[in-house]
Amino acid sequence: MSLNIPNTLTWMRIALIPLFVGIFYLPDGWMTVLQQNQLATLIFIIAAVTDWFDGYLARALGQTSAFGAFLDPVADKLMVAAALILLVQLARVDAIIAVVIIGREITISALREWMARVGESSSVAVAYVGKLKTAAQMTAIPLLLYNAPLLSIDLRFIGGVLIYVAAVLTLWSMGYYLHRAMPRLARHGDK
Repeated sequence: MSLNIPNTLTWMRIALIPLFVGIFYLPDGWMTVLQQNQLATLIFIIAAVTDWFDGYLARALGQTSAFGAFLDPVADKLMVAAALILLVQLARVDAIIAVVIIGREITISALREWMARVGESSSVAVAYVGKLKTAAQMTAIPLLLYNAPLLSIDLRFIGGVLIYVAAVLTLWSMGYYLHRAMPRLARHGDK
C-alpha cells in the first residue's frame, strides 16, 4: 500500500464516515437538529470535495496507484451508502431509492471487478450517464441533509427531486453498463 497525498486524503474521507454518522447519535441537548443537519452537510461536502481533489492530485503529482484506484471508489460508495441510510432513517428519502442506488453501486462494482479479471474493463468504463447520476446524487444528498430552506429556497424540495432524478439515472446507467458488458459476459460466462 502506497501512502501518498491522494491516498491519505481518501483514508481521511473514510475516517469522516463514523463522524458523519455519529452526529445523529449524539445525546439530546448536545446539538440542535439544525446544527446536526448543518454539520453533517458540511462533512459530506468536505468528503465530496476531497474526492475530486484526491483524484486531481493523483494525476497532477503522478501519484496514481492500483491501491488508490481501488480505495477511492470504495470510499465514495461507503460515504454515499452511509448518507442514504441516514436519510432513510430520518425519513427524508424513501427506502426504495436507497436500495436502488446502493444496489446499483454493488452490482456495477462487482461487474467492473469481474470484467477487469477477464481483461474487458474498458467496456464498463465510466460513461456520461454515470457522471450525470453522480452529479445528481452528490447534489441531492447535501440538500437533503441540510433539510431547511436557505435564502427562501426550498432545498428539501430540490433535493427530493434530484434524488429521484439520481435514482432514474442510476437505473439507466446500470442498464447501460450491463448492456455494454452483455457480449463479454456471454463470451466469458461458460469459462
